[in-house]
Amino acid sequence: RTVLTSGACRYKAQGEFIVDKEGTPDAIEFITIAKDDILAFPKVVHRTYPAPIGTHVDSALRPFLSKALDVNTTILSVFEKKLGLANGELLKLHTLDGLSGSEARVLKAPAKLTSPDPNKPKVALFAHTDLGSLAFLHNRLGGLQVLPPGSSDWQYVRPLPGHAICNVGDTLAVLSGGLLQSSMHRVVPPPGAQGDLPRWSVVFQTRPAHDICLRALAEESPMIRAALERMTPDQQEKFNPNTTPGKWFARRVKNFRVSNRTVC
Repeated sequence: RTVLTSGACRYKAQGEFIVDKEGTPDAIEFITIAKDDILAFPKVVHRTYPAPIGTHVDSALRPFLSKALDVNTTILSVFEKKLGLANGELLKLHTLDGLSGSEARVLKAPAKLTSPDPNKPKVALFAHTDLGSLAFLHNRLGGLQVLPPGSSDWQYVRPLPGHAICNVGDTLAVLSGGLLQSSMHRVVPPPGAQGDLPRWSVVFQTRPAHDICLRALAEESPMIRAALERMTPDQQEKFNPNTTPGKWFARRVKNFRVSNRTVC
């Protein structure tokens, strides 16, 4: 079964999550490797992993982590300027020194997924927004779909050679006071002949340090403050959850599991 806290390897088998209100199980399996464990290896910070992971820390995991962090740091720096924040304001919340939920993940969806309803695609991974600040995603097959704001039609994101996909996540939406919106997305079988192949993808999630106060940066940015002032008190509460990212992530992930869900 899935291990969602510190301890043994964090692996999720197929069917641990549900994809709809009918309780249909998901079809994705994945293994997650914490950023803190990659940087500290062979020291264990959060959890242990199968032997092949340790064998490839230097050859694969650390180079991937370094590139992902470089790209995400650049994007966060751009967002700082666009949001009217001082240089380094977002970056200091995502330091390498502080423990965080930042992590690398390898995901696999099986080939030839079909739906019992011919009018609906088989959903391999449920519609969701990412929990962190930025997600840096690599995949060669299609199957990723996004739901544009104000639309009810899902659209494929076509993979391009030499390119990665970067999604804004929920914590960045909170920090920006809603000026940045997290992307609603899901995974379905790849279109056409690609559907005969298993779909592999690799993602790095950048998340703030576990112990910071998760809140809109209204005191640091007039632009963010103005955005909050246009909201009702109830709307403003969403951007000041009065918790830390560590506690917020744990609560959100717990609600994904089948064993913690009640289908009405």
